[in-house]
Amino acid sequence: MTQTPVATDVDAFVVRNLSKVFTGVKRVQALSDINLNLKEGSFTCIVGPSGCGKSTLLRILGGLETATVGDVQHNAPKTKVPQSAFVFQEHGVFPWFDVLQNVAFGENMASVPKKERLENARRWIAEVGLTGFESSYPHQLSGGMRQRIAIARAFATGSPALLMDEPLGALDAQTRILMQEQLVRLWEAERKTVVLVTHSIEEALLLGDQIVMMSSRPGRVKEIIDVPFGRPRDIEVEGTAQFARMKQDIWESLRDEVQASMKFS
Repeated sequence: MTQTPVATDVDAFVVRNLSKVFTGVKRVQALSDINLNLKEGSFTCIVGPSGCGKSTLLRILGGLETATVGDVQHNAPKTKVPQSAFVFQEHGVFPWFDVLQNVAFGENMASVPKKERLENARRWIAEVGLTGFESSYPHQLSGGMRQRIAIARAFATGSPALLMDEPLGALDAQTRILMQEQLVRLWEAERKTVVLVTHSIEEALLLGDQIVMMSSRPGRVKEIIDVPFGRPRDIEVEGTAQFARMKQDIWESLRDEVQASMKFS
């Protein structure tokens, strides 16, 4: 399988000398001296031990948190839609909205005309396989279906970047595999800039163009690994010897960081 170029030479995110300290009853340094260049149209996975600041970094990239020191540049053009759309582990769907209203929410907030946003929402509902459920409410759907709503809404906003925090972590193993395949397919069609936080080395290798490995707290960039598997990519790549070797190498690199993080417990 040959590598298909997917990212441009333009930096979507530039992170320079970024550190984050939380103050309160106890001072906690979450991140220390992070430097990253994330290319437009790339798919980056961030892995590291619990508590290393992965989610904090994602929130800073999306403007939900501010850095204590350093700078983040998001070079997406200014538009009426948000520069970044988020997908969180716990779905983040609104229980009082039906599927159609949930998926259309981002463009509704951006004042996109009703006809246009509903047509776009229906398109993305179809893309994630939920046609026929437009009038259903989240409590009537399975966890995997609710997560598909969240992913459809993120794509439907038109935001150039998708920031995803363990979006598949709460799903059962079989549903997770299907959602991974669907996410790869949607991203390969749209070529948005994606940054995904995951604890799964397998998921990072299956989905990512590059993997950012972080140290134990305070989180630093320990290593950046280019994923060599070409695109289009599917779960069959997990059966290759190269995949198995890379998984083992990444785990060996992360082992000391995971052990170090356990000392904070």
